[in-house]
Amino acid sequence: MTKGGSKSATTSNWSLEPYCIGVKLRLLRTQKKLTLSRLATETGLSTALLSKLETDRMIPTLPTLAAISRVYGVGLSYFFSEPSRHRLSITRRALLEGDGRGQEPVKTIPLNVVKEDTRLVAQVIEFPAAGAASAIEGFQDTSAFLYVLDGKLKLDAGGLHETLAAGDCACVESQMELAWSADGKGRCKILAVFSAGEHP
Repeated sequence: MTKGGSKSATTSNWSLEPYCIGVKLRLLRTQKKLTLSRLATETGLSTALLSKLETDRMIPTLPTLAAISRVYGVGLSYFFSEPSRHRLSITRRALLEGDGRGQEPVKTIPLNVVKEDTRLVAQVIEFPAAGAASAIEGFQDTSAFLYVLDGKLKLDAGGLHETLAAGDCACVESQMELAWSADGKGRCKILAVFSAGEHP
């Protein structure tokens, strides 16, 4: 292949990336519970070609895509429809690892970008060891899912005092005032998912 052809293929790959054609092909096949060899028989295409299409190592031609579409019972528009909403936030492990020093304030690490149409807010919250003035935080009128990643979490909710250990989780739907802090001498780290607009 010439350099010009290689550049053209690269440009085509880049322009088709948002449509996730390979992923859509793979999902359709698994939903139909077809093997690559069975799909090859149905379409008259080779298993090697189908595999390359599903893993985005080859760009399908329209006749090829049309042949596959007939087997799956979908139109070509299925592969080229624009997503109405797509957002992906990645938080690397290095950011989630605390340095383990002293009695710093509660540390909150956002896991997703919060915008006007965001439905859920996910955070990793790290509490200093119990006894620090800043270790206790309060909030009210919220819906939340809490999962303890490390240490112990003390949760005071409506007069009830609960201690959650690593691996424990709590689903909270309450209009009462809640308070949380690390329990014991160690630090505590939790994953918290709130409804947008309700996080503390």
